[in-house]
Amino acid sequence: MKSGTAVERVGILVGGGPAPGINGVIHSATIEAVNNGLEVYGIYDGFKHLMEGKLEGMPLAIDDVSRIHFDGGSILRTSRANPTRSPETLRHCANALSEGGISCLVGIGGDDTAYSLYRVVRYAQEKLGLTIRSVHVPKTIDNDLPLPEGTPTFGFETARELGTRTVMNLMEDARTSQCWFIVVTMGRKAGHLALGIGKSSGATLTIIPEEWRGAEIRLQEVVDILVGSILRRIAEGRNHGVALVAEGILEYLSHDDLQTLDRVERDEHGHVRLAEINFADVLKRAVLRDLAGLDVQLRLIDKELGYELRCAAPIAYDIDYTRSLGEAAIDFLLAGGSNATITLQHNQVVPIASVKMMDPATGRTEVRLVNVDSFTYRSAHKFMIRLGPQQAQDTAFLERLALQTNFTPDEFRARYGYLMGIAPRPF
Repeated sequence: MKSGTAVERVGILVGGGPAPGINGVIHSATIEAVNNGLEVYGIYDGFKHLMEGKLEGMPLAIDDVSRIHFDGGSILRTSRANPTRSPETLRHCANALSEGGISCLVGIGGDDTAYSLYRVVRYAQEKLGLTIRSVHVPKTIDNDLPLPEGTPTFGFETARELGTRTVMNLMEDARTSQCWFIVVTMGRKAGHLALGIGKSSGATLTIIPEEWRGAEIRLQEVVDILVGSILRRIAEGRNHGVALVAEGILEYLSHDDLQTLDRVERDEHGHVRLAEINFADVLKRAVLRDLAGLDVQLRLIDKELGYELRCAAPIAYDIDYTRSLGEAAIDFLLAGGSNATITLQHNQVVPIASVKMMDPATGRTEVRLVNVDSFTYRSAHKFMIRLGPQQAQDTAFLERLALQTNFTPDEFRARYGYLMGIAPRPF
């Protein structure tokens, strides 16, 4: 066994939504632990059973995990169960782990899992006098954990690759069928996935919540952006396109607009259940309504993109990445570490203390947003087909835009000028 604090039994659990590469972490963490004389116990369904005071799962040996890193999904399954919802559930988790002989816990998940790990371990220490050390392995296709610039969460690259291939097919379908697609992609609070897919595929445009820089988003403005792009494409002689919209826009949508939508439910962590809202259909109906008012006829198809990405077999990048992360997580525990997220920076393991990832204002894990001032974003935006200042300066083109509708040029400027920077935002 390596030098450092002795570890007898390591628990591994997975929280949050699936992401390609989970099994890679379980694979390498188990192998590294067993090779150092430790027992490994895989805990089923995240914190779900621990919150009931039960340790349910399976012992893991090398033979159990030797080839699972090629597969999508999670052999331990996953859940969004939230142990932080009460002192009682925190106590149940801590006691179940201690009674099951779990002295160290590897948590694989996103921001909610990171926060839950931190709270469970702290409660065990401060309230029960139990020593349970933890390490978090960052996982989410949303890529929104506060890791250093250029350090992705695992699963993101696989999701971007498969999403890009899907959207490329939709773009060819749109061209062949002369229609438009509105594709809503996963990304609960950030637009990394939508932007990554949009730029890689060459989609017509991508709309992400970060464009509003934290301001309240109005549904009508999103619709106007979509309508403006459709009209610009028509004026340029193209009656087809694919628009990507990050589902995280719903998180920032104005309260009044959100209340008009059907089936607004929240999960165990208090987040709006975005998947329960058919946002693509909402946008489709609103865009078709506005186009009809402009006397523009168009075939428009809505699609949600996300669930088909989460349990895909990981690409080589995420297989390599997760095998490194799992091993690093166990080495961190063997060296006596606790309460940190494992990252790889410049090909070196760099643990980040949990407290450094917390938002001082909320006490919860921070969210990494797309930097809309970065070259990467500006480059992506430059490739999009939108209404902007360039169209506002081209009087002849503005007239062509208006000709596609029942508006006069002046009426068109008055209605959509704010998207081109020639009128104030009306919201």
